[in-house]
Amino acid sequence: MKVAVIGTGYVGLVTGTCLAETGNEVICVDIDQDKVEKLQNGVLTIYEPGLDILYERNYKEKRLFFSTDLAEACRRSEVVFLALPTPAGEDGSADLSHFLKVATQLPEYIKKYTVVVDKSTVPVGTAEQVEALMAESLDRNLFDVVSNPEFLREGVAVGDFLKPERIIIGTRSKKAKRIMKELYKPYIRQGNPIYYMDPRSAEMTKYASNAYLATRISFMNEMANLCELTGANVDMVRKGMGSDSRIGPRFLYAGVGYGGSCFPKDVKALEKTAQDYSYNFKILKAVMDVNKAQKNKPFDKLRSLYGKKLKNKTIAIWGLAFKPDTDDIREAPSINLLDALVGKCKEIRVFDPEALDNVMAQYGDRLYYAQSQYDAIYSADALVVLTEWTAFRNPDLQFLKETLGDGVVFDGRNIFDPEEMIEVGFDYYSIGRPVDLKSLDKEKEEVGEVESVG
Repeated sequence: MKVAVIGTGYVGLVTGTCLAETGNEVICVDIDQDKVEKLQNGVLTIYEPGLDILYERNYKEKRLFFSTDLAEACRRSEVVFLALPTPAGEDGSADLSHFLKVATQLPEYIKKYTVVVDKSTVPVGTAEQVEALMAESLDRNLFDVVSNPEFLREGVAVGDFLKPERIIIGTRSKKAKRIMKELYKPYIRQGNPIYYMDPRSAEMTKYASNAYLATRISFMNEMANLCELTGANVDMVRKGMGSDSRIGPRFLYAGVGYGGSCFPKDVKALEKTAQDYSYNFKILKAVMDVNKAQKNKPFDKLRSLYGKKLKNKTIAIWGLAFKPDTDDIREAPSINLLDALVGKCKEIRVFDPEALDNVMAQYGDRLYYAQSQYDAIYSADALVVLTEWTAFRNPDLQFLKETLGDGVVFDGRNIFDPEEMIEVGFDYYSIGRPVDLKSLDKEKEEVGEVESVG
């Protein structure tokens, strides 16, 4: 098929590239001339594992194109995906200004029957709103609007698109349904389902999915906080819970809160939708409150440890992206910590395998941008781990201990073994995993590691 994808952010670029991979001719459109020129010259504008290989192959084989010309893209295409940003407004509602602006332009350029696909995460009723806008100046027989929410996880987005767990198609049009089924046929050969439903249900499904996953995360963070008070270990609790087939093991890891472009924005938007319909969605308010507090835990711990002495301390941070395998820092816990630390300590030394440029664009010379994880800890007093990159999981602990002035480690993602960290001599803190030092000493005595005196 001939397909246009409007918007070349994370969703648009992955969608366009993966659609080209199965033989479609795809043109990706963006108003950002600089971004389009980079993509036309072989430079990817986002980091997403595996995307570079598909991008290079399909661009070389002339199935993938990039342009600023919306009119030409619409003229060539039978399916037009809208993958435009819908950031959270001040009141929590999704800002549809970019989305609706393009929707009002489409009627001028559509000359034959076209399926317009809402790919961005949008509030319930948006497909109907787009349809009404377009129908003001375009024959209703020349288009259908379909809701097709994305379920792409940053870091594994290519795999999610090529081998989706499910595809949601929201439409009442038989013709649009047939075209979308044909478009997605190559991706469901392993038997994963396509669910057809009305557009409002499709839109709600996306919000419900992300809000539920965010709820699981906040619930486990609350459990971790309670575990710290009671002496229980949240890792053990997680394993016990996750073995129940009704619960499952995923999204039960405690940490310093969720971030990214989806969970924070979508939870706020769903809560705003509830307000608009005069419904008090109590759980969502709690989820947001818990996450906000959880993101503050690293700074709260540093402040409680150092007090006024914090101004003389150098803090190292490993991990700036909101999750591994992405360069995305939107709503990342690192931003909360950096905002709190800037101007309140001697120096902040940061490292992330992919997100340094994005942080540099936001903080400039207020931070030291390390070239490696060990460069970051040079002359530092304390280390805070905020992203669970694989490279951070097995460091040279002895070197780390000898280098960190105060030997303080705050593990915001629970990637280290608490007993091992304490054995090496760190002043170690994690999330919901208190260590019983008396039990640890007793265990050492039993295996002959500690000699009793007298």
